Amino acid sequence: MSEELKPQPDPAKSARHKPSTTRAEQINQAKEKLATADSEGRNRNPIVLDDTYSGLREDNRVVMRNAIALNLENFRAAPEGFTPRPARSFPPLREMTAPFVSVIVPNYNGVRHLPVVLAALHRQRFTDFEVIVVDDASSDDSVALLESAYPDIRLIVNRHNAGFVQSCNTGAAAARGRLIVLLNSDTEPEPAWLAELVKAFVANPHAATVTSKLLLFDRRDTLHTTGDMLGVDGIPRNRGVWERDHGQYDAATQVFSGCGGATAYRREVWEALGGFDETFWMYLEDVDFGFRARLAGWEAVFAPEARVYHRLSASGGDVLASYYVGRNTLWLIAKNMPRTLLRRNAFAIVAGQLAVTLAALRNWRGAAARARLRGQVDGLLGLPRQLQKRRTIQPRRQLEDDELASLLITR
Repeated sequence: MSEELKPQPDPAKSARHKPSTTRAEQINQAKEKLATADSEGRNRNPIVLDDTYSGLREDNRVVMRNAIALNLENFRAAPEGFTPRPARSFPPLREMTAPFVSVIVPNYNGVRHLPVVLAALHRQRFTDFEVIVVDDASSDDSVALLESAYPDIRLIVNRHNAGFVQSCNTGAAAARGRLIVLLNSDTEPEPAWLAELVKAFVANPHAATVTSKLLLFDRRDTLHTTGDMLGVDGIPRNRGVWERDHGQYDAATQVFSGCGGATAYRREVWEALGGFDETFWMYLEDVDFGFRARLAGWEAVFAPEARVYHRLSASGGDVLASYYVGRNTLWLIAKNMPRTLLRRNAFAIVAGQLAVTLAALRNWRGAAARARLRGQVDGLLGLPRQLQKRRTIQPRRQLEDDELASLLITR
């Protein structure tokens, strides 16, 4: 057979077999370099001596070389008329110190109230704090006002109406302070308010919450609440509600929980308990948090000199309040009340709910009464979901049943 007719080697087949041989040679060369680079083994991680690791590393190097070669082949020089983007210079980053307190103001259509509460915060004697306003998709000019007149606050705007509870959680998640303070947009705190809350926290290291003395905005000698109490029937009460303030509640004392309209929360407890329960939407979420904090072994303290004036029902109407209180009271009991106290106080709990139902039926023509009944029905329908949360809460309790029972009131 002539030389011209002899079969010639296939270049494609040779190319397919050559990389494996080249790869093995590269790996051996790399190992030799690695062995000679530092024969005494100084500054060497033992894992690099492993054969599998070395092989993987060399494989990655081969892949990177191929990738670089492909990029070089695709490289195209810039045209003659190309103008490079001018270099930009930036100021050095400023060192920021986290504030001690983060004041969170949830807002929904409160443009008429915001100047009052923000001016009052500006007058605070304690100044190591930041202000975060969480706007819950307001339809008024709240956001425009905040952006134009209050550039120093941190503004968070919800894209849709998420509810009071979720707005509080959103603000707390963005907060940088060691204490998280919730303040309603329809309030006016006195200049010493924040300082008194901080002093109470320092004096009470076992307190998860410190709550304020809330008085009516238009009748500043009349109390709205000096802390929340819980009855044996599972129904929360506002301590001192509608009473004239003549100093009868001026002693610093423990309460069951604090009103979320003007209460400070220890950050680590807030995070450990997951903040407010967002299924509550609004109303009694603060009592629910206080209940869970109590079960976890923490305390709640009332600071009498931390005074705040509140426009009652400016941020939530009677119908809304009736519905959510009717529903959330059942969820509060189902989630948090220990089994022993459920059995011990079963008659009081059932009687309390029946009294609410009968009162609503007697006033059936009123929208608030019908809303309360709807709330009770929805509360019963939602019990399975809340009972699932109970299975998480109850096994972690640190508070004995008798100690919790001593905190419940009978009237």
